[in-house]
Amino acid sequence: SASWYDFWTGKLIPGGQTIDAAAPIETLPLYIKAGSIVPMGPYLQYATEKAADPIELRVYAGANASFVLYEDENDTYNYEQGKYSTIVLNWNEADKTLTIKDRKGEFPGMLKDRTFRVVLVSAKNGTGVEPAKQAEEVKYSGKEVKVKK
Repeated sequence: SASWYDFWTGKLIPGGQTIDAAAPIETLPLYIKAGSIVPMGPYLQYATEKAADPIELRVYAGANASFVLYEDENDTYNYEQGKYSTIVLNWNEADKTLTIKDRKGEFPGMLKDRTFRVVLVSAKNGTGVEPAKQAEEVKYSGKEVKVKK
């Protein structure tokens, strides 16, 4: 069965078991499946405050993973006319490589050049809601980039 990461501590927990989880109000129990990619944006008061940049890509290793990062204008219905973009993210467990694929689509005001902070989650890095201490910064302009971890 799959293993799980404790979001708050980065501890890897084998699956297929029952655990007692402390549940204080400020750290609700949250577990991320090994083989996941979780994008984390900067803190925003509201969706249109500013472009979400940089985006931290947290890789929870242990199995292959994929995620489709979707973006649009936030405050219009233009996505109904195809005005949005997607970026496919793939983690290859055997190669320990994250591939950020070519961007597909576009929309008015889209951030053409951006920064991704790639983080391999562990008990020492990429835990909780604060940005990770150690991350590999990747400049992305819409063309495929590979990051070996």
